[in-house]
This record gives sequence, structure tokens and C-alpha cells, in this order.
Amino acid sequence: MTSRDAEDFASMALSLHDEPTLDETVDRVLEYAMKAVVCAYAGVIFVHKRSQVETVAATDPIVAELDLVQLEFGEGPDLDVLSSPAHSVLVEDTRTDERWPKWAEAVAANGVRSMLGIRLYTSSTTIGSLNLYDTRPGHFSEEDRDVAHIFARHAAVALSSARVNDNLWRAIDARRLIGQAQGILMERFAIDADQAFAVMRRYSQDRNLKLHVVAERLIATRRLPE
Repeated sequence: MTSRDAEDFASMALSLHDEPTLDETVDRVLEYAMKAVVCAYAGVIFVHKRSQVETVAATDPIVAELDLVQLEFGEGPDLDVLSSPAHSVLVEDTRTDERWPKWAEAVAANGVRSMLGIRLYTSSTTIGSLNLYDTRPGHFSEEDRDVAHIFARHAAVALSSARVNDNLWRAIDARRLIGQAQGILMERFAIDADQAFAVMRRYSQDRNLKLHVVAERLIATRRLPE
């Protein structure tokens, strides 16, 4: 990597933290990843509750389709990279790799020959993985792997921060909705805020609905859910 390349790389890594939302941060991670490590496709997987995984973004629909193959057969590099001691998985050639035969067969049939998966993690949590694909066997060099590891650490910190902010704004929006719904009940039934909240919570529990959903329906219909 030249000094100019290093400067551009550092600039990309820092700008990840400037995106206002989680979705935009993920999109930027994919854009910059494909600049840092030139390849055909890229995707980001998030892991939830330590075992549930989902493709949150990809540069091509084929990536999400191949991720589904892993979930269907319960095998594949994206799943293994989440627990690999090396924090990464390299597939030199899907036609000869024997670790995940069903996945490799499906991937090779779709023209993807090599893959590099890097875990996205911070000191406190595993977020998911950044997965890079190419149509040529043996595409990813040692330098590519080193660059991908460094970039993934920056990306993980940015994604973790964006996810916290995203959850915070969702919580703020939920509180705002609940407050509006309380106001409707208070006006209609001449009750105070505590009583209005108790009514909404009872409806939430009786109908197994989240409180913010009850609030949304009340605001939309001016009626409590049936």
C-alpha cells in the first residue's frame, strides 16, 4: 500500500463515523470495502441474539441469495467467521474447497470462485461479518486480507455507534408516540397521564402488542385496538 493509498484508506475509515443513520453507515461500509479491497461483490451480515443472522446489505442480489443457502444448510464461511479464532475465513476456490460442500457447490454454480469473510466486532460485542466475493479463484492476496482486517475494525466501531444511535432514536420516537396517545386518552376520557398509561399498558399486555404499536394504532384510528 502506497502512502497515497494509506491516506485515502484512513480518510474512508474516518468518514464512516459521519453517516447519520445505521442504513447509511452499512451502505458506506460496502462502498468503501470494495474500494479498499477490489472485488466483484460485498455484503454485510448482522448477528442477533448470538445465533440469528441476516443479510442487512449487499452490492448485488446474488450475495443475499448465497447467504440464504448457508442458512438453509446450516453451513458456510459467513457462519463460521462469527466464531473463528482467526476472525476471518478465506476461500481460495469454491470448486475445490471441502469445508462447506453444499455452500461451495451453490456458490461455484453462480460464478463466485473466491471469498474473504472478516468478523465485525468490538471489544464488547460481535456485530456480524463483512464478506467479499470475486469471480476469480485465488483473488484475495495477503495484502487484501491485512487491509480488510484493518478496515473491518473501523467499520465495526462505526456500525456499533450507528446501531446505538439508531436504537436511541427509535426509543425517542416510541416515547413520543406514547405521549401523543396518552394525550388522546386523557382528553377523551378525562383521566390523568398515569391512568392513560395504565390503560395502554393493559391493552398491550392483554393483546400481546408492544406499547408503541398500541400507541400508533390509537393515534391513527383515535380508538384503542380491538
